[in-house]
Amino acid sequence: MKKTHTTRSRDEYLREAIRVSERSVEAGNHPFGAILVGPDGEILMSAGNTVSSEHDCTGHAETNLVRKASKEYDREFLAACTLYSSAEPCAMCSGAIYWSGIGAVTYALSESTLFALTGDDPENPTLQLPSREVFARGQRVVVVSGPHIEQEARRVHEGFWNPNTTG
Repeated sequence: MKKTHTTRSRDEYLREAIRVSERSVEAGNHPFGAILVGPDGEILMSAGNTVSSEHDCTGHAETNLVRKASKEYDREFLAACTLYSSAEPCAMCSGAIYWSGIGAVTYALSESTLFALTGDDPENPTLQLPSREVFARGQRVVVVSGPHIEQEARRVHEGFWNPNTTG
């Protein structure tokens, strides 16, 4: 997904990631989406969740994006990029982002809000480990911003999960 060199607002980028999450659901997957924005504000690529369609438990939107980005761009360039996600990256995705060299992450829906929506749904066994905690254990800084526009981000999740909360 290539766009022209236009800098948008943080919320506009997040809304694009949310649109990707909606397309993930339309394709039969979980409601997660991510985009990579270059240092000049250009949307370089996007990726949705493919857990169901690809039968791959690691097919999270952010990890899919990292795989694509690390094949196309070097770590020096990725350090100047921002990954925008419809939801806070899980521990696995945070690790992938860290290893890719991407310099910043901005997300809409927090992990704690997602957990409240999913409960103990076996499709999303949340670790409840905030991305900031994962990144804080690393040797390089990943700038994290979020949550933002949570009300908008949660809409795609409402009615998707089977929240059998036990608490």
